[in-house]
Amino acid sequence: MNKQELAQLTNEVIKLSREIGNWMKQQTTHESTAEIKTENNLVTFVDKESERRFVEGLRNLLPQAGFVAEEGTGEKIEGGLNWVIDPLDGTTNFVHGVPVWCTSIGLTDGNEPILGVIFDPNSDEMFSASKGNGAFMNDSPIKVSTIATLSSSLLATGFPYDDFGREEQYLRLFQSLMHRTRGMRRLGSAALDMAWTACGRFEGFYEYGLNPWDVAAGCIIVTEAGGKSTEFNNGSNPIYGLDLNCTNGLVHEELREIIEQYFS
Repeated sequence: MNKQELAQLTNEVIKLSREIGNWMKQQTTHESTAEIKTENNLVTFVDKESERRFVEGLRNLLPQAGFVAEEGTGEKIEGGLNWVIDPLDGTTNFVHGVPVWCTSIGLTDGNEPILGVIFDPNSDEMFSASKGNGAFMNDSPIKVSTIATLSSSLLATGFPYDDFGREEQYLRLFQSLMHRTRGMRRLGSAALDMAWTACGRFEGFYEYGLNPWDVAAGCIIVTEAGGKSTEFNNGSNPIYGLDLNCTNGLVHEELREIIEQYFS
């Protein structure tokens, strides 16, 4: 697809995301009604129904594309176009009434993200980007921050909910960065962490144990906003890798060097 086609497709995904996200905002649920996929990892009716609606709508927009979806709907097309869907990023926040959750829709061509839309219904902020067309929040262009040192940076991270194999070094890394930055934040939504990095609220976000649907949309949005996303070891496949270092680009290497001290 060319830039114009991607821009038109992005606008359609924005419409779909707003429609489904606003429906989700009207739903109520409680942890007692949620299913436990793994320890500390919940899924609700809203996750499943919103994913069904996204798959139906996205299939109509691009019938030739496959799907990589958190709740397992649809099939992936190896090496081709795939919608990468997190219908509700921040389910634990959602069931506890914490208004920090979003929808996240990415489109990848092989391993490369080419379109991303993240919608926060609680703030009515729509983050979007497509390859070569720039990044936006609602209708306004966004750029990453211009802060160039970690000592002046505000960082975001997340804590793994079912992979504690690297817990000790992760906590030591967190402690180290507490002393080297302006501060650390933990929202509970990787997609929003990346969107907020793209618009300059954070200088960077890092986490391990993520899945493709957590980061696919965010990667293209951050890139088009002027930032950078890699694996911890500077690998170039953060969507299907095991960890993510996502920054404004200016602090990327400094953060990578510190992460490398704990994750070689």
